[in-house]
Amino acid sequence: LHLVWNVLSFGLFMSPIPTFTAIIRRNAVEDFKPDAYLATVLNCAMWVFYGMPFVHPDSILVVTINSIGLFTEIVYVSIFFTYSPWSKRKKLLIFLLCEAIFFACVVVITMKVWHTTKERTFFVGIICIIFNICMYTSPLTIMRLVIKTKSVKYMPFTLSLASFCNGIIWAVYALLKFDPNVLIPNSLGALSGLIQLILYATYYRTTKWEEDDIPRTSAVQMNDVV
Repeated sequence: LHLVWNVLSFGLFMSPIPTFTAIIRRNAVEDFKPDAYLATVLNCAMWVFYGMPFVHPDSILVVTINSIGLFTEIVYVSIFFTYSPWSKRKKLLIFLLCEAIFFACVVVITMKVWHTTKERTFFVGIICIIFNICMYTSPLTIMRLVIKTKSVKYMPFTLSLASFCNGIIWAVYALLKFDPNVLIPNSLGALSGLIQLILYATYYRTTKWEEDDIPRTSAVQMNDVV
């Protein structure tokens, strides 16, 4: 079962590869935006910290898969940085600096203010839940676009399916481990993925696939793992 969790989560992290392949091929980021990937960097870092033995013991699976996710997202952000103009690079660096400062503050407060794993789990868990909910609601923009255009061209099926399966499997994990901090956001993630799949089935036939094979908008979402 642990293998299933890791495979599904790894598949979710790999789903943006076509987007970054297009960026490298075109030698420019064009209209793509790094927001979702930057957010996932911080989110994965938070979940790695959450899974540490001194915060939430016996959470090795959370640590391993989010460590992989953190590395993957850093690679994506690095590619985006490489192919961006200087104006976007400056914003990217500022955002990463703010994330680093925020993460450092959370670590210091957790270790200095809270002295038991129960207290630390609650504090860090609340922050992780907030980040997860924000990320799982990020596809609302693309869902709006799908309904407006009656086209699922810019909503990749594999990413929607991976999001749904990932949300389900991590919700099951949370139930087995009795961890509401993992259960709440991933239940919302599964619901979000299900809605995307329903939209995909609804508007698949009205989609004009022959136009421009890669979207120029930033509507491609990237959810986190847990």
